[in-house]
Amino acid sequence: MAIGVILDTDIGTDVDDCLALSLLLASPEVDLLGVTCVYGDVSLRARMVLKLLELRGRSDVPVMAGAAVPLLGKRPVYWAGHEGKGLLEPADEGRRPSPEHAVDFLVRTVLERPGQVHLLAIGPLTNLALAFRREPRLAGQLAHLTIMGGAIRGPGRFDLPYHEHNITCDPEAAHVVLSAGAPTTLVPLDVTTRVRIRAEGVARIRAGGTGFHRAVADQVEVYPPFARRGWTHLHDPLAAATIVQPDLVTIEPLHLDVELGGEHAAGATLARVPTAEAPASAEVALGVDAARFEEFLVRRLAD
Repeated sequence: MAIGVILDTDIGTDVDDCLALSLLLASPEVDLLGVTCVYGDVSLRARMVLKLLELRGRSDVPVMAGAAVPLLGKRPVYWAGHEGKGLLEPADEGRRPSPEHAVDFLVRTVLERPGQVHLLAIGPLTNLALAFRREPRLAGQLAHLTIMGGAIRGPGRFDLPYHEHNITCDPEAAHVVLSAGAPTTLVPLDVTTRVRIRAEGVARIRAGGTGFHRAVADQVEVYPPFARRGWTHLHDPLAAATIVQPDLVTIEPLHLDVELGGEHAAGATLARVPTAEAPASAEVALGVDAARFEEFLVRRLAD
């Protein structure tokens, strides 16, 4: 039976959200129940999702807009300014998400399908925090929660920043979510910075020949870091891939805390070996079969 998945995304800033959505749509193991958008101009993000779904022939998937600002409103929203370029056209201004709020959709869908919904969060965790705070039963009703976020800075990874974008955009929301008790897998920078898509992979996707393939390839090529160096990391697609091929990564149960203050490390994810007083709060990916994943992603997206 297909895995029921809800995707919560801040699509539009880094192209990896687009690639994660595309991978879910290309995976027969997945039944995409809906897409919820978070952070910043959520209406624009929803239009991007709706356009990609239409190009893929999946206009049946509901799309909801959610929280536009962080939980406490303490931090400005980061907006790169290229969101939607190369995908949205003036005619797409009329695209509208479903009227249901993302948080309402999350709570309703999970409670209607207890133990059957896998939630994939690849943006700031504001929508999820609001849902967990609204409905205390939610964490226990999820089949699983996979989060792309955080930087554990494990052995040999002192090149990584103290904190990662999705967590530091709303650390308070991340604290709520990682403390909620849901069965959770965290896919952090420790593994996502080890996987890349390169020009040859984009060419293979474009060769798929449909409007969807061209749109995905275009989105990769116009992403500024890719345009500068000819490759980009695959943060969110790796998190998506672990749902259908969990053995792509090696995991370790850890207790996680989120730093909510500090001059240098606000939003840092702090990991320690679980104890009776601080039990494991997530399975954390610390190793990845990079070559196998990169080929898996390109092959699926090129079909």
